[in-house]
Amino acid sequence: MTTKTGAKCASGRSPYKSSRGLAHAWYACKNSWSGVVSAIREESAFRQELTLAALLTPLALLLPFGAAERLMLIGSVVLILIVELLNSSVEAVIDRISFEHHDLSKRAKDYGSAAVTLSPLICAMVWITLLWRLLRG
Repeated sequence: MTTKTGAKCASGRSPYKSSRGLAHAWYACKNSWSGVVSAIREESAFRQELTLAALLTPLALLLPFGAAERLMLIGSVVLILIVELLNSSVEAVIDRISFEHHDLSKRAKDYGSAAVTLSPLICAMVWITLLWRLLRG
């Protein structure tokens, strides 16, 4: 099997996944960091959500909650970032394929948008529930 770039794929494995162990972990970290930097540079929604995370994370650490509640508060904020990254990746792939209107492309982008809409709702529910419990004493 051969890729578009002419690289050989022995037994259907990607030629770009040849490293193992610590080398694989190193390259995975580099690629992840590159993705975060690219999202910050290219995606205004990700920058806005990252700003929200930068504000809410210290607040979650300062509020008088236990470890589990803090994990829920911070995790719900990180979930927004994760979903935004996944949505941006879906949009990038669809745009790479074609800018022409296609019903399946629209559906995929709409699904991603729906996921992005749901993640802040989950975050808000977690924060409101825990803050309400804290304020009620």
